[in-house]
Amino acid sequence: MTKERILVLAHGHPDFNLGGGEIAAYNLFKAFKAQPNVENAWFIGRVDRGNGPTGSFSLRREDEYLWEQSLGNSFLIKAANAHAVWHSFRAMIAALKPTKIFAHHYFHLGLEYFRIIKQELPDAQLIVTLHEYMAICHQQGQMVKAGSKKLCYESSIDDCHRCLPTFSREQFWLREMFIKEHFEFVDHFVSPSEFLRQRYIAWGIDPQKISVIENGQEEAEPLPARSTTSQRNRFGFFGQINEFKGADLLLEAISRLTPKQRKHLVVEFHGANLEHQSHEFQQKIKALMDPLIKEGCVRWAGPYQASQLKGRLAKVDWVLVPSIWWENSPMVIQEAFIHGRPVICANIGGMAEKVTHGVNGLHFEARNPIDLADTLIEAATSEGLWEHLQEGIERPISYTECAVQHLEIVTQSNLTSRRIPVSALSTA
Repeated sequence: MTKERILVLAHGHPDFNLGGGEIAAYNLFKAFKAQPNVENAWFIGRVDRGNGPTGSFSLRREDEYLWEQSLGNSFLIKAANAHAVWHSFRAMIAALKPTKIFAHHYFHLGLEYFRIIKQELPDAQLIVTLHEYMAICHQQGQMVKAGSKKLCYESSIDDCHRCLPTFSREQFWLREMFIKEHFEFVDHFVSPSEFLRQRYIAWGIDPQKISVIENGQEEAEPLPARSTTSQRNRFGFFGQINEFKGADLLLEAISRLTPKQRKHLVVEFHGANLEHQSHEFQQKIKALMDPLIKEGCVRWAGPYQASQLKGRLAKVDWVLVPSIWWENSPMVIQEAFIHGRPVICANIGGMAEKVTHGVNGLHFEARNPIDLADTLIEAATSEGLWEHLQEGIERPISYTECAVQHLEIVTQSNLTSRRIPVSALSTA
């Protein structure tokens, strides 16, 4: 049997970008390298060194490359350095000659590289993992309305224009057509959640062309329960501190509790990138957090490296995911489950899909600080609840299982000859 030659592309290298998509892509790459039916595997991660999108490639370590690239047109998701896509990237894949390309995202890289892959390697399979709703939504790909931050339940040209009136209806129509044209070069899509899959099907992707594969996790035994003689009342928030992840909502919920109620719990914030948020948001977090830290019910633990996560999870009972947007498949949920920690999350999107209320965690009404406050008290004071939910946790799929599922994808090009018009391949 001919062995596969695998290329994994990502919008960031986890040495520099610790986002969930980047980490998922990198772990998939490492799992591919260990597969017996893989001849070789390579990883290309986008990087921004602060000196502009030079488009150059550099070797990070064996079989790992950094690509200096970024977006030049975020509306149409075009690469900043188009010359590098059409020449340097083309030369790179021509030299590697992969038989399967697994692309995690197109953000920061631009859509154009889909076309180049099919021009240079027409027989190679291009499989793209979707991490949020960027193709559908220009508002940071989160389907949350600009200004009001209300949830967007479906996309339409009129709704998009009302949300972002600086772009005309015609521009939004052209954007959709441009993105869908480039998506035609993709043999198959992967979604880490059924929720995201259904959003893309409603937008126009053929249901047979998109599969659900959860992001893989390390193979590890669950952590022992936190040693305590009191209640299961230690909560942990892990991840980015920004206006969509719900850290401010969580602080508002804690603030709504009475001082007597707050004595029943401690909430730790293990978060990063607050310094990169707007001054207004930073001040909001500070104003909410400082008095609670002084009171002792909130602790600021700060950023963490992947190697530190296990140790930090060992010191909490519950993991909190209070995001105010739909989310797709938050990595922290799977990380909590692999280490045996129940999750409390908003009852929408991929969060509600991954966490089953009353089985392996608890839901609260999304964006509702009162309901979140009540849920915190319920979790901290209900005898036997933590043990019941901890027993309901099922082990997420491993890195290896994830790689095997990706290699088993049967794409359209396996079944019929792929016909791409010469005009589509030759136009920029």
